[in-house]
Amino acid sequence: MSIGQVVFAKAGRDKGDAFVVILLQNEYLYLVDGKRRTLDKPKKKKAKHVQPVNYISDVVAECRTLQDADIRKELKLFATRLSQIS
Repeated sequence: MSIGQVVFAKAGRDKGDAFVVILLQNEYLYLVDGKRRTLDKPKKKKAKHVQPVNYISDVVAECRTLQDADIRKELKLFATRLSQIS
């Protein structure tokens, strides 16, 4: 897994929700979605409890001044690309 990668939660209250990885720390990932989990309060989750997707956000991976709106836009873009494939 890498910073900027989109993942789906496999366990917990947020099961099935899409998040973006913003920090890696040992076996833990810090995840945000821009709505409930903002950059100020990311979700700390073990890597085994998420399903990685083969989509990495360039904006998140390269941007140093990120905002919650950027995260929301990236997840919306991912959702539209996912619906086009289906």
